Amino acid sequence: MGKVRAIITGVGGYVPDYVLNNEELSRMVDTNDEWIMTRVGIKERRILSEEGLGTSYMARKAAKMVINKTGVNPDTIDALILSTSTADYKFPSTASIVLGKLGLKNAFAFDYWGACCGFLYSLDAAACFIESGRYKKVLVIGADKMSSMVDYTDRATCPLFGDGAGAVLVEASEDDENGYIDSYFRTDGKGLPFLHMKAGGSVCPPSHFTVNHRLHYLYQEGRTVFRYAVTSMSDDCELIARRNGLDKDNITWVVPHQANMRIIEAVAKRLELPMEQVMVNIEHYGNTSAATIPLALWDYESRLRRGDRIILTAFGAGFVHGASYLRWAYDGMASAAPKK
Repeated sequence: MGKVRAIITGVGGYVPDYVLNNEELSRMVDTNDEWIMTRVGIKERRILSEEGLGTSYMARKAAKMVINKTGVNPDTIDALILSTSTADYKFPSTASIVLGKLGLKNAFAFDYWGACCGFLYSLDAAACFIESGRYKKVLVIGADKMSSMVDYTDRATCPLFGDGAGAVLVEASEDDENGYIDSYFRTDGKGLPFLHMKAGGSVCPPSHFTVNHRLHYLYQEGRTVFRYAVTSMSDDCELIARRNGLDKDNITWVVPHQANMRIIEAVAKRLELPMEQVMVNIEHYGNTSAATIPLALWDYESRLRRGDRIILTAFGAGFVHGASYLRWAYDGMASAAPKK
């Protein structure tokens, strides 16, 4: 028996129907299409506007697509890992809600709170579970309802974020060429002042004061975050490439976190890759936090081929960052589903 390796066998995604484009946004706050496109490259974002629906709804939609596409028996799924910063409730975990809705009878589930890096960290955890030999199939989901924490009177942050979910099925394989190969993750604890939500946690619980002073919205110092993101994602990709013998001639795709078009271009430039080899969908979805990377894989699935060398990279709140390297395990053309 060869070494057990974790491979992605299917990808699913979900974005809400409602499209909030820059023209409509400019009627809500002092901004315009040219300003937004020039600075971040976002034309529109999807918003989950229906009352009573949260992150679990989108996560379940994405996960159900993966299950249907791969034909996996839900009873054979061992674990469900959901990365999100916008949980439905303080408790129970959003993952447990999704598991219940999917009817997974033989799996355990938990939330992984890694901000915009959450999907990468969850994918790494799933790979470790599988490589241990104790688990065979793990469902990994990145989902965020960012509109639930965005202040639509703040022109600096409200154009950036959208809602969505992406999911992958990770399975055990003895494929000695393809699958999850390497990762590099780090956390810089200096990030708190620059990207956070001021109230709602145990340090500053909800109160009339916190609500009246609008402290339950995302706060970001954009220039500082931008600088750290460019440096961290570029350095992490370069390190992963170097220690796995990768360069501009043999990297097939880079899948960067979709936070800012200028950050994406800087990462590509550092690796000397043309933008044609970089997965980009930020123009249509904005920053969906933990969902950006799986949504990119979903959008590009039809173009993926067995053996493709892929680097994933992200940066998020807490100044968490990292990169992963995998070789794609199947031809995507037959599996790709039409996008909503």
